[in-house]
Amino acid sequence: MRLLNTNELEMAAEAILFTCGEPVSINKIAVSLGQDIKTTKNIVKNLIHSYDEEKRGIEIIQLNDKYQMCTRANYYEYIKKLIKVPKKQVMTESQVETLAIIAYKQPITKPQIEAIRGVRCDRAVNRLIDYNLISEKGRMQAPGRPIMFGTTEEFLRCFGIVNLKNLPKITKEDMSKIQLETEDEIKFNNM
Repeated sequence: MRLLNTNELEMAAEAILFTCGEPVSINKIAVSLGQDIKTTKNIVKNLIHSYDEEKRGIEIIQLNDKYQMCTRANYYEYIKKLIKVPKKQVMTESQVETLAIIAYKQPITKPQIEAIRGVRCDRAVNRLIDYNLISEKGRMQAPGRPIMFGTTEEFLRCFGIVNLKNLPKITKEDMSKIQLETEDEIKFNNM
């Protein structure tokens, strides 16, 4: 195969992302293009920039070390008119709390989540698995070998996060406030 110029490499990367549909690792793109990782990252970043600059209906998003071509969120309403889109699932407060615990403490087991929340979490965990926001990440080396859970690429995509390092930081002040609110809620519920 002949060496491609930068423009042709960008077009080839675009074709790879379009064809795959799913997130593709930078390593696989690099191998396909016959380029090193650094060069491939620059090619994909240039492609992302040109899509953003031209405000196209399609964008390329980054999920950890993977990239995916998808529809830009601004155009969801137009697509919804064309195809029958299933109703968006609304998460309960319990599911949101459980997801937050998993996101910040992963990998984590159900008993560990329940110890933090103070209530059972079976239903919340099962729904989060159904929504593909969390998945099993292995088993803990402890009696009973409980399942450990962590977030998925779908979690990153839904919340617009490149990777878990981009989760908002929780300060000690935030933790103190959350703890006080939780204690007040427990007192109120026990009245």
